[in-house]
Amino acid sequence: MIAILRINLDIEPDEFPNSLRLRLAITEINRLLKHYEKIVILSHRGRPNGRDKRMSLLPAKKFLEAKLKKTIVFFDGFNFSELRSAVRSSKERIFMLENLRFLKGECANDSGLAKSLASLGDVFINDDFASSHRKNASISGIAKFAKRSILGEIVKSEIKHLDTARGNPRKPLAIIVGGAKISDKLGVIKRLIGRAEYVLTGGGAANTFLKASGIPTNGSLVEEDMVSEAKKLLKSGKIVVPADYRRQRGDILDIGPETEKIYSDIIIKAKTIIWAGPLGYIEKPEFAKGSAAILKAITKSKARAIIGGGETTAFALKKKFKKQNGFLSTGGGAMLEYLAGNKMPGIEIADKK
Repeated sequence: MIAILRINLDIEPDEFPNSLRLRLAITEINRLLKHYEKIVILSHRGRPNGRDKRMSLLPAKKFLEAKLKKTIVFFDGFNFSELRSAVRSSKERIFMLENLRFLKGECANDSGLAKSLASLGDVFINDDFASSHRKNASISGIAKFAKRSILGEIVKSEIKHLDTARGNPRKPLAIIVGGAKISDKLGVIKRLIGRAEYVLTGGGAANTFLKASGIPTNGSLVEEDMVSEAKKLLKSGKIVVPADYRRQRGDILDIGPETEKIYSDIIIKAKTIIWAGPLGYIEKPEFAKGSAAILKAITKSKARAIIGGGETTAFALKKKFKKQNGFLSTGGGAMLEYLAGNKMPGIEIADKK
């Protein structure tokens, strides 16, 4: 029996050691090897416009191979008749396809590509929660052609833990939104804001709200096409923007000490906390202070805390985050989509048979 396993390898190589997605993927692959003869791994990285060596999955393949202590056969091309033959005839047990987003049909949910992917094995297992809100050929399209489609243990665990905050979260609910972009979170904020008492902002998301508030942002990262929507959300009175900042040459790169205190006071009083996206440019230690202060406040609080997103969870793991009633989600946008009650194509694929 051959399993087709969809996991998330959308990770920068320097983040591999602290990646929750990779830690869980390694555990899951080892578990599946006890039940299946062979495993074919499907994944993506970034948003390439065609084939781009900088976004190859080869570094992830080498990292997994070292951790698993097992050979992984890597397929650079997409000749599916050759791939099928190679998988079935090989004595090896683990195989990986190159970045599926090198193919236009992946994000377009092309049925031809989905059918070809399904032909590589007997059972399709979706264990990529972080991409489960997307209608991609290797997420939802493949399920139409696979002999059987099931959810993996990573996705099942996400559902179990996120359901505790999905319906009627304990109040007050504080949502913390950071990261470079607001566009992929704005719609979800609109749906969650009715349930939340506070939406604390940082990163590029905060800059867009600051611009919408009429506060100068100089050359800081702002999504200009989102400013009008941000103005509408500000009317709710629940959006909290930074009171001060850490800057570099005038650009806002982190929340400041006063904001840390304001946000921490809100977090300590909260009963449920949802955090997606770092509050500053955490790649540089001097601009990771805001995120570190927020993580510390979350750890001290008695609230149920859910932290999601690749960068955010990697940061939390690097800081040795531990909390009895805390959960690290592999998804950022997907986590928010699920908590907002939206249907997830990658979860809907599970067989109803």
